Amino acid sequence: MSRTAKKGLGRGLASLIPDSALDGDVLPATRSKLRVVPLDEIKPNPEQPRTVFSTEALGSLAASIKIHGVLQPLVVRRHDGRYVLIAGERRLRAAALAGLTEVPVVVREAEEASVQLELALVENLQRTDLDPVESALGFKRLMTEYAYTQEDVARKVGKDRSTVANSMRLLKLPGFALDALREGKISAGHARALLPVTDEDELRRILNRVIVQQLNVRATERLVSSLVRVLPIRRTSQQTRERTLDYATQLLENALHTSVQIKSLKKGGGRIVIDFADGEDLERLINHLRQE
Repeated sequence: MSRTAKKGLGRGLASLIPDSALDGDVLPATRSKLRVVPLDEIKPNPEQPRTVFSTEALGSLAASIKIHGVLQPLVVRRHDGRYVLIAGERRLRAAALAGLTEVPVVVREAEEASVQLELALVENLQRTDLDPVESALGFKRLMTEYAYTQEDVARKVGKDRSTVANSMRLLKLPGFALDALREGKISAGHARALLPVTDEDELRRILNRVIVQQLNVRATERLVSSLVRVLPIRRTSQQTRERTLDYATQLLENALHTSVQIKSLKKGGGRIVIDFADGEDLERLINHLRQE
C-alpha cells in the first residue's frame, strides 16, 4: 500500500476508498482488465447495504448517462461465468434506466476481489444516508462474514462502539417494526424504546399509538414503561422468567448505551455483566451511574 494510502487511514476509510478509488486506485491498474460487458451478465453488489435507491437521483443520473454515457467504469469480479459487481451499483441501475445494454467495467482478479468486497462494504457503511436498518445489517455482515468484532466495526467505519452496538440491537425488532423505521414513521430512538416489548401483538398496538399520536422518544419510553410490567421472577414460569430477564436486559442497555448480559444462578439470584470498550467508555458508564 502506498504512503499516501496509509496516511488516509487516519482520516477514515472513506478518504482511502471512495467510489472512485474502488474503480481503479486501490489496486494496480496493470492487474486489471477493462472491457465492455452486457448488463444482464452483471450480478448486483453483494456488499451493498443499501436496498432502497432514490428514484429521483437515479433518474437524474440516467439522463446524464443518455447524453454522456458511463464515464466511470464499474468494478466487477468473475464468478461462476458471470460478473459480480464490486462498485458502481448506482451507475449500473441508471444505465439500465437509460436503456443501455452494456457498460464498461474493470475486472478484478478473484483474490483481489475478495478484499475489494470487504472494503466496498466498509466504505458503504461510512455513508450518512443509509437508513438505520441498512446500517445495522451491514454491521452484522462485517461481524458474521468477515469475523469483525464490534470494536473492529466501530474503528473501520469511524463510529463509537456503543453506536454500533445500539444499531445492531435494532435487528431484534420484528419485521413490521423495522419496516416502520425504514419508512421514517419512527426514529431509531423510538425503535430502541420499543425493544423491551417482547409480545408482538402488544408491540403492534404500541407502535400504532406512537405513530398516530406522533409521540416523541421520551413519551414512547414512558408509554412502554407503563405498559410492560416486570413480574417477580420467583413466581413465574420459565418462559416468563426468560422474558423478564430479557426485558431487564433491554432496559439496562437502553439506559447505559452498551451491551449488557444478565446471567441467572441455579441457587437463585444472578450476575449482571456490563460491556465497555476502553477506559474512556468505563469512565462514561461510571459518570452516567453517578448521575442516576
